[in-house]
Amino acid sequence: MNDVDVVIVGAGQSALATAYFLRRAELSFVLLDAEEGPGAAWRHGWDSLTLFSPSQWSSLPGWPMPPAVGYPSRDHVIDYFARYEARYNLPIVRPVLVQAVRRNGDRFQVEAEDGHVWRSRGVVSATGTLRHAYVPVYPGQDSFAGVQIHSAHYRDPQAFAEQRVLVVGGGNSGAQIMAELAGTAQVTWVTPSEPVFLPDDVDGRVLFERATERWQALQQGLPPPQEAASFGDIVMVPSVAAARRRGDLESVRPFSAFTSTGVVWPDGRHSEVDAVIWCTGFQPALDHLSPLGVLGADGRVAVEGTRAVAEPGLWLVGYGDWTGFASATLVGVMRTARSTAQEIGATLSHVYQTQSEELSQ
Repeated sequence: MNDVDVVIVGAGQSALATAYFLRRAELSFVLLDAEEGPGAAWRHGWDSLTLFSPSQWSSLPGWPMPPAVGYPSRDHVIDYFARYEARYNLPIVRPVLVQAVRRNGDRFQVEAEDGHVWRSRGVVSATGTLRHAYVPVYPGQDSFAGVQIHSAHYRDPQAFAEQRVLVVGGGNSGAQIMAELAGTAQVTWVTPSEPVFLPDDVDGRVLFERATERWQALQQGLPPPQEAASFGDIVMVPSVAAARRRGDLESVRPFSAFTSTGVVWPDGRHSEVDAVIWCTGFQPALDHLSPLGVLGADGRVAVEGTRAVAEPGLWLVGYGDWTGFASATLVGVMRTARSTAQEIGATLSHVYQTQSEELSQ
């Protein structure tokens, strides 16, 4: 048994930010990471993946990301995470795939796939969404003989050279992969509606500011500002901007069904297809919390702030706006991580004090 005050499940940006602030509390903690090394979800990004914010707007608390030429690359982010872990000597154990979190009296029991068990008074789930990629269901999908992969498993365009490819999804991942494939494959971009392209001078920093304005207006019941943006809007990173100038970012509306060799469009036309790349997002990876009985029908956990309503010793960080505005982004997680760590410190310190007083009576 490994006994600590807090187990943090995960070692991505949300987990690292929470750990940074939790260091200020007089609590023992450990981060359990399923990956072989630092970088979390960034280890699985495609080769040309970049942030769409400058380094100074992509930093974890305490230590700014070192400057990069242009937007930070995937490898630049992974290196930053590795150096951040070392800088603050964070207690990370890897690879540890957490399969279940259970209640065992007044403690949590955190069980790993390899049989190791940790006991704690609090748990922070910060597993993100990578292990729960979302792929929509279409008629005839199981009969399709071609390749289907999610963007989480896409690496580079050479694997699809000269093939007939559908890129499905209208967000930033769809735009970036479409832009990269356009010169290599016979590619069609399938989006639910016309993509929304941001002006060339709007990067992740401006997007965050505008999305914040939009969120604040909606919270107050006011109409969003005219220039408000959504995190789903497409940032014109250099590769995407170049592809749009070439006319390579035209999109079509979704097909209606699969056949064994391709897809059928709503007007009845059939297209032969070799591969489909799903850029359709992710859902929270929360299967490890099933034994606690806290998962709702929507696959989420009811929270007040980041604290689970049905399990007060459980916190969730970094899964999207329902666990803190912009908490799934590097630039946005800091505020949520700070408040979560402060709440954990106050809660567990109070519990410890209460238990001590009861024992002394």
